[in-house]
Amino acid sequence: MSYFQYNDGGREEVGRKGKTGDCVTRAIAIAADLPYREVYEKLSEGNATQRKSKRERKTKARHKVRTASHGIYTSRKWFKDYMTELGFVWTPTMEIGSGCKVHLHPDELPKVGRLVCRVSKHITAVIDGVINDTYDCSRDGTRCVYGYWQFTGASSNR
Repeated sequence: MSYFQYNDGGREEVGRKGKTGDCVTRAIAIAADLPYREVYEKLSEGNATQRKSKRERKTKARHKVRTASHGIYTSRKWFKDYMTELGFVWTPTMEIGSGCKVHLHPDELPKVGRLVCRVSKHITAVIDGVINDTYDCSRDGTRCVYGYWQFTGASSNR
């Protein structure tokens, strides 16, 4: 049984080409079953309006215009609020010093449902135990999951 299915979340459909850091946009579009452009615009807006971090204030910003193509600060309040609005609930699977307890493997994640999983330097969608992404990021089922957003359907906007 395959635990991976290629899915770009509608990225190519809207004319996006090449590689970029839009894994958060893709994963949310896939798991929430929303158009890529809608998710991209919402995340870009959040990135553009968020307060600058201490690090950003001390150094020149990498990009003058903030977009959703160069990463999203998923620990920011606006991002957590957006995920909650969409009907997702956060489940942490790892704490500082606890070691890895849950891996990106179907036997260690909920078998049914739509998830947005946070792993090291990446976010991916998992639907009914199958990774939906542009590549198999599971590292043969050994990649540690820090936590996941699970779709509950209890959305305030749907």
